Amino acid sequence: MKSHPIVGAAVFTAVMEAAGYRCQCSGECGQPHTKGDGRCLHEHDHYTSKHGRRVRLMAAPVDPLATDVAAARLPASELRAWCPDCHGAAARLARKRLPAAPTDQCGLFDL
Repeated sequence: MKSHPIVGAAVFTAVMEAAGYRCQCSGECGQPHTKGDGRCLHEHDHYTSKHGRRVRLMAAPVDPLATDVAAARLPASELRAWCPDCHGAAARLARKRLPAAPTDQCGLFDL
């Protein structure tokens, strides 16, 4: 039996069943996932061989930088299954790719 979060269990279940209870990262984290034919091998409630911990997948938006409020408003069809490792790495990579903030703004204490 697969574990489910208490809140949003119906949405979580719909996303996981569509994903086959497997992480849907296909390289957004920066890893090619060559052993999984381009898709992450982590499965929900299975142990990782490297660290020996249980993988708990999450239902999150395709855009890893989406806010929690925006994610809560999305239907299950616009969410995907992510393992924490891939989701965190994809968010870091997406933040690096954001355009730099303009530095030519006047500061509060510029004279």
